[in-house]
Amino acid sequence: MSYTLPGLTYAYDALEPHFDKETMTIHHQRHHQAYVDNLNKAIAGTDAEKETLEHLLRNISKYSAAVRNNGGGHYNHSLFWEILSPQAKTAPEGKLAEEINTVFGNLNELKVQIKQAGLTQFGSGWAWLLVKHNGTLSISATANQDNPLMDTNLTNQGYPILGVDVWEHAYYLKYQNKRADYLDAFWAVLNWAAVEKKYEEVLAKIKL
Repeated sequence: MSYTLPGLTYAYDALEPHFDKETMTIHHQRHHQAYVDNLNKAIAGTDAEKETLEHLLRNISKYSAAVRNNGGGHYNHSLFWEILSPQAKTAPEGKLAEEINTVFGNLNELKVQIKQAGLTQFGSGWAWLLVKHNGTLSISATANQDNPLMDTNLTNQGYPILGVDVWEHAYYLKYQNKRADYLDAFWAVLNWAAVEKKYEEVLAKIKL
């Protein structure tokens, strides 16, 4: 299997003023493209070519650091682009909203905890909302391009349905070192409709 850079469903300037055009262009065309290119190089001629990306990540301890870093980078960024929108649904509804209220109390508290996860991730990484294997929601942070799917993540495994990139390349041109401001701006372009869809897909996958 050869991986390709997924296209965006919106223009690079569509998320302004929250995410600027230059950052979006560089982030997608250069950073994400590099993960795709390096992942293809890392799996070329190996059994990994025959596996899905999700399978690779769920069994990442069996593969090289190059597959881990670049496979994670490709997966994480693909999810990130999918949940952003210039016409974002600003709050979840239905089953996801009910579960958020059950686990976190309310949507604002979920936002507080995701922001805290992003702020306290030392160096580069991601903050996640995930569905654990028992179907409950959880929040975690991972370093570099790791994610909750990976079998190297022993403390909070599951299926990510929302991810916030806290690598500096995601925000530095506009926000400089103000990661907190970037994390606040994220909610203005997060499309909860996309997160709801991912949530339903995960529940169907784990048959809950």
